[in-house]
Amino acid sequence: MTHSPDPAIDGAGFPTLSVATILAESAVRHADRPAVLFAGTMTTYRELWDQTRAYAGALRDRGIGRGDRVAMLIPNVPDFARVYYAVLSLGAIAVPVHLLFKSEEISYVLRDAEADLLVAAAPLLAEAVPAAQQVGVPLVTVLLPTDAGVALPRLEVEAAESTPIVRHEATSALDPATILYTSGTTGTPKGAVGSHLSIIEQVHCTLIDAFDLRADDVVFGGLPLFHTFGQTAVMNMAFRVGASVILLPRFDPDEALALMVAQQATVFTAVPTMYVGMLEAARRSPDRPPLRYAVSGGAALPVAVLEAFHSAYAAEVHEGYGLTETAPTVSSNPLGTPIRPGTVGRAMWGVDVAIADPEIDERVVLIDDTDALGEVVVRGHNLFKGYLGRPDASAGAVVDGWFRTGDLGTYIDGVLTIVDRKKDMIVRSGYNVYPTEVEAVLARHPDVAVSAVFGIADDVKGQEVHAAVVAREGASVDANELIAFVREHIAAYKYPRVVHLVTELPLGSSGKVLKRELVEEYSR
Repeated sequence: MTHSPDPAIDGAGFPTLSVATILAESAVRHADRPAVLFAGTMTTYRELWDQTRAYAGALRDRGIGRGDRVAMLIPNVPDFARVYYAVLSLGAIAVPVHLLFKSEEISYVLRDAEADLLVAAAPLLAEAVPAAQQVGVPLVTVLLPTDAGVALPRLEVEAAESTPIVRHEATSALDPATILYTSGTTGTPKGAVGSHLSIIEQVHCTLIDAFDLRADDVVFGGLPLFHTFGQTAVMNMAFRVGASVILLPRFDPDEALALMVAQQATVFTAVPTMYVGMLEAARRSPDRPPLRYAVSGGAALPVAVLEAFHSAYAAEVHEGYGLTETAPTVSSNPLGTPIRPGTVGRAMWGVDVAIADPEIDERVVLIDDTDALGEVVVRGHNLFKGYLGRPDASAGAVVDGWFRTGDLGTYIDGVLTIVDRKKDMIVRSGYNVYPTEVEAVLARHPDVAVSAVFGIADDVKGQEVHAAVVAREGASVDANELIAFVREHIAAYKYPRVVHLVTELPLGSSGKVLKRELVEEYSR
């Protein structure tokens, strides 16, 4: 049967949805509750929204409006939230930039995103100013002291002189809200475009089905807010329920522990490298915050670290899984049900997870075997809109309606387990070696703080297994001893033949270890 076109069925319709609503509504429902705890000061929800409305007024006076792209180079300070929600309240698109990017990398993002404005915090101006000048993008600062002697426009001054907006602009659910740049593990970073729908559904589904976050909770906000994990799983989720967020511009485990104790933190959300740091801090201080639970994501958390954190902080760790392109959460071990250490739990409501044949790229061929190992594919409300200006990359990532994660895993009885990145898998003498399995063994050694296992090209074996290891503070480790330790616990083809003792591992924006840098270094 053929139906005639009808706007009520075929059109976009009239519903509106905006991420800015998260803060605007809490400013009414939780007006006098603390939204942000930073550097000994407290900002209430009413104050934060009033400041945001003033910032939005200043940005509007600069010509920023619907669909414009505002790049943000701001650390974990209250100004991140003010600028983020101000941009979104105007119907514009927030483009957070990695804080460790150098001038050339910032220029790349500004150019690729076709940014209309860059808002940069004073401590980052040395890299931000030349980047903006190179691309010809206007720049406005925050946190710049009045006596700094730098002739740059200050957003705080412009906000004080502007007329604040009254309410946020209406946007369609599928309008773009953010452009988040991937870490570039497979080349130059790509801008993943996220919609208002995917972000808000992420928040609501997580709060309903996964984590019991309450208005009286105090959430540790050490995850970088320029990254999807910190933005959605910490800031947006906490602000939605009226909880408080402790902001820490640069993660330091001892400072984090002291802040969490002083502010009585109840929820700790972090990546595995932060968990390792907090275990070290626990050895230096007997103080503990009253944590109700902890959440881990961003990379695989070794079971030994999970168990050690539970023992040190009396808080159960709930591990989850997600990507920038999935807003970010795909699955989690939800609160209220027994956790399954070593797994990333059950799929979020409304998100389909399946296992596909990893050797077929041009289409998605699902594997019916219940215990099969293959590529994890995802579909649902949490998917991104595509890569900015990269239709070929978007088509390669979303095939037959499924997003190809590039991760290898199993999906047994509704529980997802990530085995490794498809590209990180090592093939030694024809056998598959999964680095996370080897790293889990190394994590059980009493003198190992953290490790990264990777493959180096080998003329005889195809690839050889290498490990970079950081020792615990005050401990000394011997490479040969570590090799022997791992050899006792796993098959002969899996253990590392070479161990590199290092003081730190190269980390990406989300706290993931950049194994490509280790491969490049030790291949030389």
